[in-house]
Amino acid sequence: MRISVLGAGGWGTTLAILLHYNGHQVTLWEYKKHYAKTLRKTRENKMYLPNVAIPDEIEITPDLEDACTKQHMIIVAIPTQFIRSVLKQTTKLNFSDTTFVSVSKGIEKDTLLTVSKIIKDVLPDIDENNIGVLSGPSHAEEVSKKIPTAVVAAAPDELTAKNIQAAFMTSYLRVYSSTDIVGVELGGALKNVIAIGAGIVDGAGFGDNTKAAIMTRGIAEISRLGISFGAQPETFAGLSGMGDLIVTCMSRHSRNRFVGEQVGKGNKLKQVLKAMNMVAEGVETCRSVVELAGRNHVETPIANAVYKILFNEVDPNKATYELMTREIKSELDI
Repeated sequence: MRISVLGAGGWGTTLAILLHYNGHQVTLWEYKKHYAKTLRKTRENKMYLPNVAIPDEIEITPDLEDACTKQHMIIVAIPTQFIRSVLKQTTKLNFSDTTFVSVSKGIEKDTLLTVSKIIKDVLPDIDENNIGVLSGPSHAEEVSKKIPTAVVAAAPDELTAKNIQAAFMTSYLRVYSSTDIVGVELGGALKNVIAIGAGIVDGAGFGDNTKAAIMTRGIAEISRLGISFGAQPETFAGLSGMGDLIVTCMSRHSRNRFVGEQVGKGNKLKQVLKAMNMVAEGVETCRSVVELAGRNHVETPIANAVYKILFNEVDPNKATYELMTREIKSELDI
C-alpha cells in the first residue's frame, strides 16, 4: 500500500520504518522544512529517535498536500492538540479511498473529542468506518529496536480493523483487532493522566504500595468513564487499557510519568514542560478528563487529584490525604 505517516516524532518515525519493512511505499511528513531536510540528509531522527537508521526508500517531505494525495492509508502521529490545525490544510483533497489511522493518545481541549472524532469533524466526507486507531503498550524506543510488543487495531468496521492489523503486523509487533474504537481510544488517552499520578507518587517519595493503588484504582476510573461513553468493559482489561497503563506508569521512557515525577519533586509544571522536547499528552488530557467526568457524572478522584496538583499547585501530600480519607466504599462500586 501507499502509506503516509503524518508526524516525524519518535513514534511516527518508528512506524514509518516498520511499515517500510512490511513492504509498503511509505512517506513521512515533517512539518518543519529545515528538519525534513536534515532527516533526508542524515537518514536519522537524532532529536526524537537517535541511533535508528531511516531507510533511503522512505520519502521524507514537509509538503502536506503531497504526503496526503492518493494514499491508501494515512497514519496520524501528531500530538492531539495540533491535529485539527494540520488536517484543516487537507480539506480540499479527496480521501474517498483512504483509511485514516490515529496513533495519537489524547483528547482535544475545548471540544473534548478523541482523535478519531477530530478526524471526522474536520473531514466530514470520510466514511466513519474508514477511521481507526492503533494503541497499546508501545514505546517507540523499544519497538524501533524490534523488542516484542503487542497492540490493538480498532475501528467501527471489523474489516477496517483487520486491514490495519495486517498493515502493521510483524514478527515483533503483534497486532490484535477490535471494533471497540471508543474503549481503545479512551484507554490510550486516559491512562496518561493516571501515569502522571504514578509519577507524582515517585517524585513525592511514596512507595510501591501507593503506586499499585494508583494504577489499580486508576483503571477503575478509566473503565467507569469509558463505559459511560459506550465502551466495552473488557477493553480496559486488555492491551489498550491495563496493558498501556502499566507500561506508561512504570517505564523510564514515559513522558507523562516523567512530568508527574518532576512535579512530585516540587518543580513547577511550566518549567518541566518547557525543558522537554516532546509532548506529554496527559497534561492537556487531564483537563478534558475532569470536564468529561463532570458532564457524565462519573467519579474520577485520582484524575481530579492530578488536576489539582498540576494546575492548582496543591501539595501532593495534601491531595493524597484527601484521596485516602474519602467516603468508605466497596471496591466494586461503579
